[in-house]
Amino acid sequence: MKAIQDYLDAEVAARNCEDELCFERPDPLLIARRSMDQHHALTCALFAYGSAKAIVAFLSSLEDDLYDTNESDLRHKLKGKYYRFQTTEDIVQWFRTLGALREIGGAEKVFMQGYKETGIIGGVTSLISTLYDLNSYRSTGYQFLIGKPIDTVNKASAMKRWMMYLRWMVRHDALDMGLWKEVKQSDLIMPLDTHTFNVSRRLGLLERKQCDMKAAIELTEMLKRFDPLDPLKYDFALYRIGQEKLL
Repeated sequence: MKAIQDYLDAEVAARNCEDELCFERPDPLLIARRSMDQHHALTCALFAYGSAKAIVAFLSSLEDDLYDTNESDLRHKLKGKYYRFQTTEDIVQWFRTLGALREIGGAEKVFMQGYKETGIIGGVTSLISTLYDLNSYRSTGYQFLIGKPIDTVNKASAMKRWMMYLRWMVRHDALDMGLWKEVKQSDLIMPLDTHTFNVSRRLGLLERKQCDMKAAIELTEMLKRFDPLDPLKYDFALYRIGQEKLL
């Protein structure tokens, strides 16, 4: 296990630089970092599914402050725009919801209400539930974008996009933005996607065969053996190792 830690530590050190975020090796964090805004970053995180190139192309086409735009202008600016499962109306409604979230104090405030009671899971559930409360609009694409509140860890998906968003907000280095100051890095849960899941299984860091919340927590606990205070520092490196097919 020491050899694996040394390998991952070297990958973390090599990739913790701004050059790692570029259009040649696209990642949604590249777009999120442009404005260093928690609400634009949430948009970048929740639309981060599909190919990295397509994600970055779509996010690059959006203005950073659409959540602060009135509905008439919003519809004009987003006319004809769509992304995979999200129609133009889904995207318009998302930015209306995001604007309403900002008006009641913002993502961090709502997250902290749940986090203080039941940790990361509670914080995410608080945010998701509030987003639905703020807008009665529903569609398959809109609900896919936001996801479901976590009723029980045993039945929850890995919630990769939400956990990635929290990594961006809480950690602070050359990659992650560190905009939120009251959440402990050690409380974060790994943003588990196919790349990270497969690499972690190959390295012997993860035994669970299903890519879900229980697997994300299992991997997080394993990485705490390497760094108990900041286990998610390994996330970007594990993702890139899989994306670049290095293992």
